[in-house]
Amino acid sequence: MNSRSRAAANIAEYSVSELAFALKRTVEDSFGWVRVRGELSGLKRAASGHMYFSLKDEKAVLDAVCWRGTLPKLAFELEDGLEVICLGRLTTYPQRSRYQLVVEAIEPAGVGALMALLEERRKRLEAEGLFAPERKKPLPFLPEVVGVVTSASGAVIRDILHRLEERFPRRVILWPVLVQGEGAAEQIAAAIRGFACLPPGGPVPRPDLLIVARGGGSLEDLWAFNEEAVARAVAECPIPVISAVGHETDTTLIDFVADRRAPTPTAAAEMAVPVRSELKLRLDGLAERLQHAILQMITRHLRHLEALARGLRDPRLILAMAAQRLDDLGERLRLRSPLLLLEARAELVRTRHRRLAELARDRLREAETAWRHAAGRLQPGPITRRLVEGENRLEAAAMRLDQGAQRLLREARRSLVTLGQRLESLSHRRVLKRGYALVRRRSDGRIVSSLAAAGSERAFEIEFVDGRMAVLRAGVGGGRRGSGRRGEDDGQPQLL
Repeated sequence: MNSRSRAAANIAEYSVSELAFALKRTVEDSFGWVRVRGELSGLKRAASGHMYFSLKDEKAVLDAVCWRGTLPKLAFELEDGLEVICLGRLTTYPQRSRYQLVVEAIEPAGVGALMALLEERRKRLEAEGLFAPERKKPLPFLPEVVGVVTSASGAVIRDILHRLEERFPRRVILWPVLVQGEGAAEQIAAAIRGFACLPPGGPVPRPDLLIVARGGGSLEDLWAFNEEAVARAVAECPIPVISAVGHETDTTLIDFVADRRAPTPTAAAEMAVPVRSELKLRLDGLAERLQHAILQMITRHLRHLEALARGLRDPRLILAMAAQRLDDLGERLRLRSPLLLLEARAELVRTRHRRLAELARDRLREAETAWRHAAGRLQPGPITRRLVEGENRLEAAAMRLDQGAQRLLREARRSLVTLGQRLESLSHRRVLKRGYALVRRRSDGRIVSSLAAAGSERAFEIEFVDGRMAVLRAGVGGGRRGSGRRGEDDGQPQLL
């Protein structure tokens, strides 16, 4: 046995598992906690929720794993190509004979890396149109309810409430969220979407305006407002949003997406509502101008109305003249109605006779024309016979014409009788036949329908159905009415 064989026989024997776990203990004891700087590559989330990736530089690659419970503690979202510094424990994976880094914390490798990531996100969202000016919604002039997304314990909410109270008190609904650190971005995005999902008129009123606010800080402190989830929540929100994150020099991703950017949370409150005192002064001035304009308009219209009224006649005189003309026309109609009836009867008779005469002449002319036409075609032999036949037809036509004329006259008489009966039914004489009488003034012939209408007139004419009688009214006495004794005055005018 040579020396090499004797040396090999003295080496301890390990199983594969013993050697693998011995290496694992050695690596873990030698490299307990380490900080490793490198570029993220091959990010992959398993179904269990763990994140597997590699850290690499220009010369080497190191496998790494971040357990599911550690991922929510990260301050930013991991992306391929991002240079980071990982804090963790170095260990091995015996089943694959690999060593790996179990990551407990990750931070960007300097501000430059964060700025590069922010710029890349900004360009990508801008290319999608999330920053387009036409997407910006106008802020309401005076919102009834203002929603605020910020921390409940910070000075930001106190500054906003104080500024709103000074300018124009409004109802404020606070949705408290974390503004930095683990889970801040998810809470902010959920709060914005929660406000947008509130139904109008519900138990919790839907805000008319949202303010997303935070105080100043470093880039890492404000990183939650640079997350893509928050930017997309602001872009999708149907409620106008004011971004008020950090100080005037701080710029976050939601500043580009929001409908209005405020340099500070206090400035956001100033943008949200107007100054009540200034608004009141403006309204008072407008009310005064409106009142002055209304008074001027009323004065101008009154003057115009007075000028028009001076050019108008007295309506009472116009009505009096119209009433007098109406009475005159009524009297003329009453006097003219019998004459009109006679004229209508005469005109009807004349019309009937004229139509009959014209009809007879037309028939005779037609017969004569037909006879002459027929006679022209006859030969001398049958002329006599044709003449006899034409004469017979002419006599028959004359007979039919006479019968038609008689029938038309009978119809005209019946129509005239009907019209006369209708006129007679409307005549006042039918009323007189039932025992009534008409009383007229002797002076002007007007009908007296009441005692008051008689006035001081003394001479009257009473029309009965078979004639008229003139009467005179006696004086008015002062005796009791209804005494029944002769010679006593019953208070009514006496007729002699």
